[in-house]
Amino acid sequence: MGEQPLYDLAPLLELMALGALIALAPLLWVWRRNRGAGSARRLQALGLLTLFLTFDLVMFGAFTRLTDSGLGCPDWPGCYGNASPLGASHEIAMAEAAMPTGPVTLSKAWVEMIHRYLATMVGVLIIALTVLAWREHRQAPLRGARHPAWATFTLFWVLVQGAFGALTVTMKLFPAIVTLHLLGGLFLLVLLCVQAVGHQQAVLQQPPAPISRPLRNALWAVFSLLFIQVTLGGWVSTNYAVLACSTFPDCNGSWWPEMNFAQAADIWRPLGLLSDGTTISFAALTAIHYIHRLAAYAVIAAVLLLVYALRKQPALTSQRKWLLGLIALQFATGLSNVVLDWPLLAAVLHTGGAAALVTVMTWALAATRTRSALALQEDHNAPHGARSIAA
Repeated sequence: MGEQPLYDLAPLLELMALGALIALAPLLWVWRRNRGAGSARRLQALGLLTLFLTFDLVMFGAFTRLTDSGLGCPDWPGCYGNASPLGASHEIAMAEAAMPTGPVTLSKAWVEMIHRYLATMVGVLIIALTVLAWREHRQAPLRGARHPAWATFTLFWVLVQGAFGALTVTMKLFPAIVTLHLLGGLFLLVLLCVQAVGHQQAVLQQPPAPISRPLRNALWAVFSLLFIQVTLGGWVSTNYAVLACSTFPDCNGSWWPEMNFAQAADIWRPLGLLSDGTTISFAALTAIHYIHRLAAYAVIAAVLLLVYALRKQPALTSQRKWLLGLIALQFATGLSNVVLDWPLLAAVLHTGGAAALVTVMTWALAATRTRSALALQEDHNAPHGARSIAA
């Protein structure tokens, strides 16, 4: 049997049709629940549901990676040129007989293909979101609603994500590509969250909450720290360095274990190797793990300080509670990954907690503006005569 090509577009139309079929369920749910409402309300509901399902997709992507199912089908977009593992049962059986533990097994093939089905479904929902956003904008735009260019860029970004998903397979879990795929998924959550908040504010005619400039800057600072920390965490996961430190709070019995930072910073290389083709050292994996752990202490402190600063902001009470709960979840699951030998549930929840933290921080930023920015916006929206009188 010849070698399977990395790209086989034969099942592409079938996969697109299957994704559209799966997307019908959430689309019909939104339509039925909002039959008596206007198109703006339907847009709000679809945006929120798409955000929720994209978060589920990120979680399932983590499950796919953590169960070593990323190469469950060695080609893209199908499985041995088929739209499902059912049509590839012979090829999968041969691969499993040659290597019983993978990377290709029947269960891993199904996990990988379900991930692709869900990704296609999200793509269809974002297409629907884009069409509905432009339709609403042209017919009866609501004050405060996000411009449909946001939805158009989101559609572009989901195509970029699809490309990274393909490269994840064809480049054999190249750590930098897999990490970028994870970050791209989180950025997709950011884009959808900004739109969901904007649609809700427009439908409810609820302006952004006014906050001080220092607090707004603090939100941006913590958001930036979180994204850096998620990048470091993705680098740990995609290099399988979670167990490089087997003790806590120290690392392998030392507060400063042997580490190779130069190898840890070697970014563009295959999994398990350095860019020169030699095997990556355990000291490099230790450095990758320990940098993430040390940065986690700074992020926890920053989030707790932000939670304290938000105590007098009634408009951000929900975000404050979520941040407090999620940072506790992240500490607990991160600790569990080390002391309990990387249990699957804790590992998936750790990725989900990171995604949720980024989403909540986006929610807080999208729901607020500085008082000076709101004053300028109100002045801009006022009739020309009123502005002249105010001046």
